[in-house]
Amino acid sequence: MKSIKAVSYPVHFQEKGYKELSNLISNKNYSTLFILADENTFECCYPKFIPNLKTDIRIEVIEIESGEINKNLETCAGVWNAITELGGDRKSLVITLGGGVITDLGGFVASCYKRGIDFVNIPTTLLSMVDASVGGKTGVDLGVLKNQIGLFANPEMVIVDTNYLETVTEREIKSGTAEIIKYGITYDSKLFYEIKNNKGLDIKDLIFRSIEIKNEVVLQDPKEKNLRKILNFGHTLGHAIESFYLESEDKVNLTHGEAIAIGMVCESYMSEKLLGFPTEKVLEVKDVVLSIYDKIDLLKEDFSAILELLKHDKKNVNGQVNFVLLNDFEDYKIDCKVPVDLIIESMEFYNN
Repeated sequence: MKSIKAVSYPVHFQEKGYKELSNLISNKNYSTLFILADENTFECCYPKFIPNLKTDIRIEVIEIESGEINKNLETCAGVWNAITELGGDRKSLVITLGGGVITDLGGFVASCYKRGIDFVNIPTTLLSMVDASVGGKTGVDLGVLKNQIGLFANPEMVIVDTNYLETVTEREIKSGTAEIIKYGITYDSKLFYEIKNNKGLDIKDLIFRSIEIKNEVVLQDPKEKNLRKILNFGHTLGHAIESFYLESEDKVNLTHGEAIAIGMVCESYMSEKLLGFPTEKVLEVKDVVLSIYDKIDLLKEDFSAILELLKHDKKNVNGQVNFVLLNDFEDYKIDCKVPVDLIIESMEFYNN
């Protein structure tokens, strides 16, 4: 499988990635390698990774607690202090070994430490392989508000090794699948129908095509001024639902992909009502989502709290919530204003 040249960094696959990492370390003469992991990736992925790391440079492992709830500035401060205490300098390299929390937070930590040190992303979940590790976005949450603090910063490279998927649960695989479905709906409908028909799917091919799509979009719009907004389909309402469940003590936390899947169903319904997105495709999206993800009951008494969280979406301008909606598969409209009544109606559509 060939490498992909992204905006200013390559995405390497399988064994080739480790060879290129060794070359990078040798050529840039780093002083220390800091490997950022959580307790799960340290136990399950670090033993798979370390034999591939060919270097004599000092290696330090920094472990944080797993979970979206720890993706915050307090955790960043802990990592910055650890790097400092371990003698980090501007010639240090951070290697993120983990899922979306690790890659988002680790890239942000590296990009801010001493005004920026190099980092390499090694995603270990499907979600981080097809989305979080590529595209140059880094950041952390502010309370339950997703990715409110962050910046655009590119890694030196990304290494996608599908062997790490052996260490994750089926639920995590499904979480990442939501982002692949999103690419299929907004950019390449062949991907959507491959998942719908589920015939002879090769996970490596799905990952490669997903990264290709994200790269094509980001190359045209790296700072999300226009085209890149299509990557937010399902995320506007989905992030609000994810945040609501994250802060609710009496509810089971949703994975990112589970929340985005709900968001895609709802935003497909909004698209039908506002833009004439074909009804049969709305039902296709809903059927595919419900064939993969357990149904979640969105309670009517929770609607107002979810709507309140929508006010904090990063795409909002002058207090107005902006959605990415669809005229058809692969045919989108950005910055759509949606009446509150229709947002509620879309959640009821998902429930029914």
